[in-house]
Amino acid sequence: MSLTLNALGLLPAIDWLAVVMLFAAWVGYARFAGKLAGSRPSILAATNRVRRQWMWRTTTRENRVVDGMVAQNLSTSPSFFASTTILIIGGLLAVLGTTDKATEFVREIPFAARTSVLVFDVKVAVLTAIFVYAFFRFTWSMRQYSFGVLLVAAAPTHDHPWTDEERDAFAERAGRIMGLAAETFNDGLRAYYMAFALIAWFFSPWACLAATAFVVFVLYQREFRSEVLAALIG
Repeated sequence: MSLTLNALGLLPAIDWLAVVMLFAAWVGYARFAGKLAGSRPSILAATNRVRRQWMWRTTTRENRVVDGMVAQNLSTSPSFFASTTILIIGGLLAVLGTTDKATEFVREIPFAARTSVLVFDVKVAVLTAIFVYAFFRFTWSMRQYSFGVLLVAAAPTHDHPWTDEERDAFAERAGRIMGLAAETFNDGLRAYYMAFALIAWFFSPWACLAATAFVVFVLYQREFRSEVLAALIG
């Protein structure tokens, strides 16, 4: 009990509220978006249908070099973000090693909250944890794309006596893997968005709460009410 109280005493109550609300909004929005996608159009649902159509078309093509190249190129985005995330994590760990100077620098920023070195360390550690999570999601997305490439390469040739059921089964399986890779990449991007919201915590917990609400609003608009979605389903 005393250990728990000591841990809770590391941050003021409003700071605990800000960070708890951020993670609650993050997890809550992910669940909300997943359920809402089952009843109304979303970016992921619309693109997943395109991926399935793409995989079905590969069964009819004689030359699948382009399909393999496209599938491999799709993994370049998570690869880029994974590399970038490693650099960010390294920078944040370096900040933890020079906390005193970093704290003084933050205090000189207008409107930034005046906090102790310990509180600053906690904020940097939480931010680092978010980017570590993003790194794992990006690297897992890369592997899933490679699995999709394997399926395309291992598919029977176009002159194979495919039945409609076999084509549909292949398209469903391969499209599902490509879709999972895209969803995992999307998880990493959401982590980046929430990391930007957490950066506002260095200014004040109220700024963090406002930034969290804004980020969730932006995510919702882009996934369910964007012009790109209208074009995909139009």
